Amino acid sequence: MQSVEEALEQVLKAAQSRSPVKVPSRDALGLVLAEDVASDVDSPPHDKSIVDGYAILAADLADGPAEFDVLEEVTAGDVPHERVVSGAAVRIMTGAPLPEGADSVVMVEQSELRAGNGSTLGRVLLNPSQVTRGQNIMRRAVAMARGDRVLSTGHVLRAIELGLLAEVGRTEVLAIPRPRLAVLATGNELVRPSEKPAPGEIRNSNSPMLIAAAQTAGAEAIDLGIARDEQRDLEQRIAQGLAADVLVLSGGVSAGVLDLVPAVLSSLGVEPVFHKIRMKPGKPLWFGVKRHDAGRTTLVFGLPGNPASSFVGFEVFVRPAIAKLAGRSFSPSETHAQLTGEFTHRGDRPTYHPSVLAEQGGERSVRPLRSQGSGDLRVWAEANCLACFPAGDYSLAAGEEVSVRKLS
Repeated sequence: MQSVEEALEQVLKAAQSRSPVKVPSRDALGLVLAEDVASDVDSPPHDKSIVDGYAILAADLADGPAEFDVLEEVTAGDVPHERVVSGAAVRIMTGAPLPEGADSVVMVEQSELRAGNGSTLGRVLLNPSQVTRGQNIMRRAVAMARGDRVLSTGHVLRAIELGLLAEVGRTEVLAIPRPRLAVLATGNELVRPSEKPAPGEIRNSNSPMLIAAAQTAGAEAIDLGIARDEQRDLEQRIAQGLAADVLVLSGGVSAGVLDLVPAVLSSLGVEPVFHKIRMKPGKPLWFGVKRHDAGRTTLVFGLPGNPASSFVGFEVFVRPAIAKLAGRSFSPSETHAQLTGEFTHRGDRPTYHPSVLAEQGGERSVRPLRSQGSGDLRVWAEANCLACFPAGDYSLAAGEEVSVRKLS
């Protein structure tokens, strides 16, 4: 039986980043960029005002407040037509191009309108406390110049990066695509969530849980439904799932009479890597690799059927594998926190226990939840972290520090 660390090392060794493809920028959220991106424009494309106000010559206010003829008004999207000279001003809106001749902008809040003389838009009194050349002006190309590299290979594309791609005219980028992950639940006792379970039956809660977990991890998830504990049905559905980059099976990997999954996987050419991990919950976890032509592989995870075991197995092993396939680095969000009460651990396996982490005033505390076992999803729904307890029989007092793994 392998340790969690040994098993994770083998999983990550088998997970290779997918080859980059061209992706429409609008669909690239969360993907890893596989090329450098350069700007095809200056930004801003012209000297512009960063406030609503009046464009003037700063020297005109060297001796204090003064009145100006307003030559024209320029809004964002307009082009100025008048040149600013001494004694004149142009009313200008935020983002609008700076008119020729002007070297500063006075905010509209520091102005008072006066009556016009018929040849201009009127007169304005400007009374700022001070004015300097370049005030309230953003110069052309100060953010980026044409040809500048604005994004580099390996950058994760978030919302702000998609906005930047749009600004530089990139509607398509080379990026590492989302891994495709198929989920297959197994078991004669399972029925769809929409069905009322008959005696001996339970609803399939694992598939919706694992599909959602895969999506939050950045994968494209595919639901293969429920396979019965019968070789032919398992073979057909598993073969379908092997077309994906990752196949996650729930159930059928323990040691029961109907736990047929490992044998069926072997018959379909999936090479076993390990079976059973020194961890709780999730001990029966199975992992193997299907090697296809042209070097493509499918990572296959056989997770235990108990919901908590399935969930922990996904968090500890499948989530890091998805990140590796997607070209992203992965490190679990781990910290330390003080127990809110006494906790007793029994067993020869490290335990991932559903818990509630609280942070206040720089102090972190963790409260292990009272669980009724691996099928108690209600309690797990309250958890925002996993408290990690080493193997052994021992008791910890309130205030003692333990390792905590935050949940996404």
